[in-house]
Amino acid sequence: MRPFLSLACCLLPLPVMAEVPRVVTDIPPVHALVAMVMGDLGTPDLLLDRGANAHSFALRPSQAAGLQAADLVVWVGPGMTPWLDRALDGIGTKGHRLELLAAPGTLRRDYGDHAAHDHAEGHADHDDHAGHDDHKAEAAHDAHDDHDDHDDHDHHAAEAGHDDHAHAGLDPHAWLDPANALHWLDLIAAELAEQDPANAAAYAANAAAAKDGITALDARLAADLAPLQSRPFVVFHDAYGYFAGHYGLTLAGSVAMGDAATPGAGHLQDLRARMTEGGILCAFPEAQHDPKMVQTLVEGTGVKLGTPLDPSGSSLEPGPGLYAALLTGLSDSLRACLAD
Repeated sequence: MRPFLSLACCLLPLPVMAEVPRVVTDIPPVHALVAMVMGDLGTPDLLLDRGANAHSFALRPSQAAGLQAADLVVWVGPGMTPWLDRALDGIGTKGHRLELLAAPGTLRRDYGDHAAHDHAEGHADHDDHAGHDDHKAEAAHDAHDDHDDHDDHDHHAAEAGHDDHAHAGLDPHAWLDPANALHWLDLIAAELAEQDPANAAAYAANAAAAKDGITALDARLAADLAPLQSRPFVVFHDAYGYFAGHYGLTLAGSVAMGDAATPGAGHLQDLRARMTEGGILCAFPEAQHDPKMVQTLVEGTGVKLGTPLDPSGSSLEPGPGLYAALLTGLSDSLRACLAD
C-alpha cells in the first residue's frame, strides 16, 4: 500500500505560486524606474519605440493587446502621453493604473512657474479606476494652487527672462526632478507588493537600492552643475523646468512653447534679440526634432549651439540604467556648452 500512498501524496494539489504582475509603461524613464524595482523578478513592457516622440505615438495592435492584458499600467499621465490616455479609455484594462503625475506627494510645477509643489495632495488613491477621470481633470488645471514649497529640495527654477508667451498649465516632465523619481520608486514598489505579496520584500529592497543610487547621482550632478547656475541658456521646447529648478539653473526660454507648437514670428524675434544682446550663452536643439530652427536662430548672435538634448530618453537604450544615463546626459551636454 505504501507505493499507492506515496502516489496519492504526490497527487495532492500544490500551493499556487503567485505570478509576477505583467507591467506596461509609457516612456523610457518610467520603464527604467519600474525595471529597477522589479529587478530579476520580471521585465516591464515599454510602449514608446526607441527614437519615437513621447507626445505623439501610435500603438501597434500587439501593443494594444498587451496593454489590455496588463496587470498594472504605470504612466506619467494624459498630459504627457495623450495617445495612451485615449487607448486606456478605448481598450480598457483588467489591471490597476498608477498615474505618477497625479499621485499624492509628487512635486509638480506649472509651465513658467518658479517652484515645484505637491499639487496632487489629497487626490484619490492612484490605483483606483474610479479616480482616473478626477486625475485627468486636475492634470489639466491652469490655475496655480497655493501650496507650501518643499524646503527640503532646491526648486527655485531661475528661469530668468522666460518670455511671457509661455503656455500655461501643468508641466508633465516631472521625472526630470530626481526627487520625484525617489518618491515614485516607493509608489511602484508598494503597487507591485500589493499585487504580488510573496515578493514584497524583494520589491522594497530593490526600490531602496535604486533610491541610494539616484541619491548619489543627484549629489554628483548638483556638484557638477553648481558652477553653471548663473549662465543662461535656451532649449528647443519647454520641457526642462523640473531639471533647471532642481539644480538652480538659469533656463532663459524656449524656441517652441510646446512639443507640437509652432513658434510665432514675434516670439522668435524677441528671442533672437536677447541672444544678440549677449544675455544667453547657449541654445540646445532636441532629439527627434529638426535642429535647423535652433541653428538658424543662433547664427550671427554669438550664442553657442549645444548638442541636442533628450528629455524623455527615447534615444537611449531602454532598461534599468536609462534613468541615470538620461540625467547624466543632460548634465554633460549642458556642461560641455556652458562651462567653456
